[in-house]
Amino acid sequence: MTQPEAAGRGPAAARPAHIGFHRFSTAEFLVALVLLFVATPFIENIPHGDRIEIALMTLVLVFGVLAVGWSRRTLIWAAVLVVPAITAKWTHHFFPEQDSLAVVFLIAGLVYLIFLVAQFLRFILRAPRVNSEVMCAGISIYLLLGLVWTLNYLLVAALADPQHPAFAFNAGPASSRSMTDFNAYYFSFVTLTTVGFGDITPVSNAARALAALEAMTGTLYVAVLISRLVALYSSQGARLREPEP
Repeated sequence: MTQPEAAGRGPAAARPAHIGFHRFSTAEFLVALVLLFVATPFIENIPHGDRIEIALMTLVLVFGVLAVGWSRRTLIWAAVLVVPAITAKWTHHFFPEQDSLAVVFLIAGLVYLIFLVAQFLRFILRAPRVNSEVMCAGISIYLLLGLVWTLNYLLVAALADPQHPAFAFNAGPASSRSMTDFNAYYFSFVTLTTVGFGDITPVSNAARALAALEAMTGTLYVAVLISRLVALYSSQGARLREPEP
């Protein structure tokens, strides 16, 4: 993807023509995200499902580094931020009794994912035209927002007093009435899309605030993204219709 300056003018000519480490990094990251979301409902209760989920999450995190690493500085920052998240995730898998490692992963993962969202947003807002990488970046941000709030809900649930849980479960078997990875993922996306089935209800102030903020973010992001893409497409069409001097 090109930067705001037209190709061949000023410093933009020396910049890479895409946001990622190579041309298709953004598309690969989107595929990894979709694979994680599609697989999550089916792997939680199968043998070694936790390892599959960790492997898929690691794939997403690593591909995220490649997806935003168009410059050395961004690549280094992404690598520095992703290492604690991956390390904590795998260490907690092998030492599940260390609950603090789960909290470390959630915090480190949140910081890293927010960094990815910021980089993708920066790219979309500066892009001079609509192309496949802009579209992949836009879809990736939406899915990343759902993943960011998934980790937020898991963190709130982990830090809540067991006598006063952050979420109430109004449907489903008793064995599933806890904020597991899939329940957090499910609640995040039904909130992001403002569907809200009501089978999971935030009851603590922190959980309610996060749910309200996610619903607003999902609505506003779609509106802003569509506006930006329409503006880019319109300006691109206007440039193509301009007569050559």
